[in-house]
Amino acid sequence: MSSLEKKYPHVEVDLKKLRHNIDAVVKICREQGIGIAGVVKGFNGIPEALPLYQECGCTSIASSRLEHIEDARIMGLEGPFMAIRIPMESEIPDLVRLADISLNSEITVLEAINEECKRQGRTHKVILMADLGDLREGFWDVEDLVKAAVYVEKRLERVTLLGVGTNLGCYGSINATPEKMEELINRAKAVEKVIGRRLDIISGGGTTSFPLVIEHKMPGRINHLRMGEGIALGKDLEDLWGLDMSFLNKDVFTLRAEIIEIKDKPSYPAGEIFVDCFGNKGVYIDRGIRKRAILGVGKVDFSLDSQLEPRLQGLEVLGSSSDHLIVDVQDCKEELKVGDILEFGLRYSTMVFLTGSKYVRLEIKR
Repeated sequence: MSSLEKKYPHVEVDLKKLRHNIDAVVKICREQGIGIAGVVKGFNGIPEALPLYQECGCTSIASSRLEHIEDARIMGLEGPFMAIRIPMESEIPDLVRLADISLNSEITVLEAINEECKRQGRTHKVILMADLGDLREGFWDVEDLVKAAVYVEKRLERVTLLGVGTNLGCYGSINATPEKMEELINRAKAVEKVIGRRLDIISGGGTTSFPLVIEHKMPGRINHLRMGEGIALGKDLEDLWGLDMSFLNKDVFTLRAEIIEIKDKPSYPAGEIFVDCFGNKGVYIDRGIRKRAILGVGKVDFSLDSQLEPRLQGLEVLGSSSDHLIVDVQDCKEELKVGDILEFGLRYSTMVFLTGSKYVRLEIKR
């Protein structure tokens, strides 16, 4: 345990604003018959935030990391809990112990879950994933999906087939369109025809599928989404899809970092340009002498400086090294000095890294 009195950098998490966002998304989806699994992996399952997802009506708390689900159980939350990364065989004992539901795409893993359920005296629900072209997890062929569904339904006495689902836009950049949702529905119907019953869940993806809800284009049988960034930040939907997301707070998460140097310097490096400390060759623009500040936070903490959004007008992010963020403050109207604190809004990537960094303090605003 560190004895350091660490004030900055820190990330403030505004729980009232997060609650508003969860309420708003759950309400919009509920009106269209869609349940929401609240995904908490994007902010590393900050324990103080977890109860909000149950209190606001999410059908489950979801994460790709079992550690977040374990934290929720330790807090006394009842679930249900959903594991949204298809399981590793090595983690199945913990999966069965902690998660009520998981996404799956391998028969051998499903068999192992069934055997572990026998050992622990539990049952487990599964959603079988269909790959609709994003080329991440899921059964590619409809026949393979149907065979797996029948196998779970008829042969695995401790595993319950809850439904089918898909993922779009996380690897292959495939857009979630009404046509893609119809493909998923057709695969669900193929499963239902063989097993002789209606599936409880057809899970149409995550935040990238939410635009179809906003635009009232989501096909009726899609009744489940797994949403993280669209609740916590809501920025991608506005910036990339051009949607009006004014009903959500965009400042649930705020990075505050301290100025450790401020000087007038050339804007173009002096000497032979090679590569930076990460092996990348930078691109620099000669703008003459400019006032620049260095802040005590770096790539080790946030990874992508391009995903930091300055709150101070006129401030420009120039780049970063492992532990330093370099910004241009020439056009800022405020007179800045060493020791001043600057604020930045976050996007998904910076939120993931900053909330997971042991070098960044979390400040919970209730």
